[in-house]
Amino acid sequence: MSDTSAREAARDNAITPGAISSDRIEPDENAWTRRLVIFLRIMAVVSIAKGLYHWAQVTGFVGGEEEAFENQSMAWQTATIYFAVIELVAAVGLWLATPWGAVVWLTTVVSMAVIELMFPGIYGGSLTVVALEAVMLAAYLALAWMAARERPP
Repeated sequence: MSDTSAREAARDNAITPGAISSDRIEPDENAWTRRLVIFLRIMAVVSIAKGLYHWAQVTGFVGGEEEAFENQSMAWQTATIYFAVIELVAAVGLWLATPWGAVVWLTTVVSMAVIELMFPGIYGGSLTVVALEAVMLAAYLALAWMAARERPP
């Protein structure tokens, strides 16, 4: 009987607030991977918004009569439909944090930058858009690199 009561007393003493809240802080081994997934989810929401905006242009929910889809050039129509589809596909892949999602998203980022820089007649050649796309690309590459360094070879 004394063994049982001694064990119960030791157990009661072991479960104290001091024992539960340790002063030792354990490092989070996957902090950069978690940050990368959060970034990918934010970019998924942005991609959904961009894709839906392009679909709104195709269907005529945004813009006036003179900016209607039918009144635009063939190059503008082609680019708009391309981005309407690929942005939503990228959003699904980004939300799931799959490798193909990142590849499709990178394709959209580079495609938009190329269209803005090389074909300014389609969307206007906005350097602001190119700069934003470059910042998003650099943030992704930095986070992916830091997440890869966390994993052992």
